[in-house]
Amino acid sequence: MNINELLPRLRAGDKRALARSITVVETGGPPARELLAATYPYAGAAHVVGITGPPGAGKSTLVTALAQEWRRRGVTVGIVAVDPTSPFTGGAVLGDRIRMQVLGGDPGVFIRSMASRGRLGGLARATADAVVLLDAAGFQVVLIETVGAGQGEVDIARAAHTTIVVEVPGMGDDVQSIKAGMLEIADVFVVNKADRDGADNVVRQLKAMLHLGEHRPGSWEPSVLKAVAMHGEGSAEIVEAASHHVAHLRNSGQAAKRARAAAERELGAAVQELALERLRGGAWDDLVARIAARERDPYGAAQELLEELRARG
Repeated sequence: MNINELLPRLRAGDKRALARSITVVETGGPPARELLAATYPYAGAAHVVGITGPPGAGKSTLVTALAQEWRRRGVTVGIVAVDPTSPFTGGAVLGDRIRMQVLGGDPGVFIRSMASRGRLGGLARATADAVVLLDAAGFQVVLIETVGAGQGEVDIARAAHTTIVVEVPGMGDDVQSIKAGMLEIADVFVVNKADRDGADNVVRQLKAMLHLGEHRPGSWEPSVLKAVAMHGEGSAEIVEAASHHVAHLRNSGQAAKRARAAAERELGAAVQELALERLRGGAWDDLVARIAARERDPYGAAQELLEELRARG
């Protein structure tokens, strides 16, 4: 199916066309760029919500509960679940799809799992592209669930408008986010499995840490909420907090600043991808071999490649 046939079906919310489109952007190359160029003007309306936290925090269960809450409010929901990569096949384990089966029959929900391909930061390479497609297909909220990689998992704060950090009691340290460096990226903290012993202590410690932080007048103060996602408890409050946060971004002018910063990152990534695509070849392979043999240094070789690219026009 070519782009001219795919785009109208995607814009109409055809799930088969959407699934095929995401496969195209995961594969990459000129077809992916052509598709994204066609869909990009139709994106930008969705509220993108990131869900991150340590493995075992119940992120998939919470995503399911939040999706159900948004659906009760008549909001359509797209979900991108980034799964760990299998070391044997290179594919996604797809555990998230299994946990979210309860959403499978809802026409207002679309779920896509992606393999992280070993990428640091908790997101797959094509995650941002998939969000654009879901946005262009008319989904009002897009939930991104990250791998749960821990300390390096902060890319979500750049990809999402609202970042929800999930914590649970009884995981060694009372507040895992202190080690993980997530205190700064959270817009909403959720203490999941709050029916366990120690949940109130985690809430108190998170609030104490936030109180010690520096707050500028008019800045957003993260909420600390409790949930038992398995039973849907706390979902309504979390959805309300996320909605208040995105409203704050718009009213304070932060939404426009974030959009510009995101555009700059996307442009940089696109330039890097296109430059690498054009530069790979015989000269590239020769320079790689010479760098490995310590006959050239990486920066000098990079300068040579850039000069070659400039000479090509």
